[in-house]
Amino acid sequence: MEFDNEFEVPAPLDEAWNILMDIQRIAPCVPGAELTEVVDDKTYKGKISVKLGPVALTFNGQTTFEELDAENYSAKLKAQGTDSKGRGGAHANVAFRMESSDNGTKVIIDTSLQLSGAVAQYGRGVGMIKDLSQQIIGQFAQNLKNNVIDAETEAEREIDVDRKGSKTILTKDTPQPVAAPIQVGSMGLMVIWNAIKRLFGVK
Repeated sequence: MEFDNEFEVPAPLDEAWNILMDIQRIAPCVPGAELTEVVDDKTYKGKISVKLGPVALTFNGQTTFEELDAENYSAKLKAQGTDSKGRGGAHANVAFRMESSDNGTKVIIDTSLQLSGAVAQYGRGVGMIKDLSQQIIGQFAQNLKNNVIDAETEAEREIDVDRKGSKTILTKDTPQPVAAPIQVGSMGLMVIWNAIKRLFGVK
């Protein structure tokens, strides 16, 4: 299945590119994700946990950047993972590009996803998968703003104040909150509701 998503980064294009290419820094912003190993500068291993009602899934996998074009702010990567309990897996080819926007930078993502095993039963409809992916990306974008961009801005303010002898310096090494696992409860209801609206042509 193929679908598109997009989100905004409240930062200029060059800065947004540098932020999103710092995988170790942004990984905690992905709901339920944990970076477990940096294989090299283009290959990363990790896991992501998703809770679908009473069903908890944990995917262990690897992501590899196949193309990086800093001049055109675009990249292509592949990601693959398997459920830790052997219930199936996922394989994705992802292309994304970045462009300037009124709010800073827009990130456009094109995804080709294949699910296998029992996991595929959760994603028979492309629309439902797209809705769920957009919810996850929305959470990521908010976490990115709160935990990285705003945190660094606040750190710069603290440094300026500290130079006046008033505050303790915060740095980029200051620990960032880890995003909680994806809880698909009310989110799941939203996905189902969107699917019903599509079925009956309701906008």
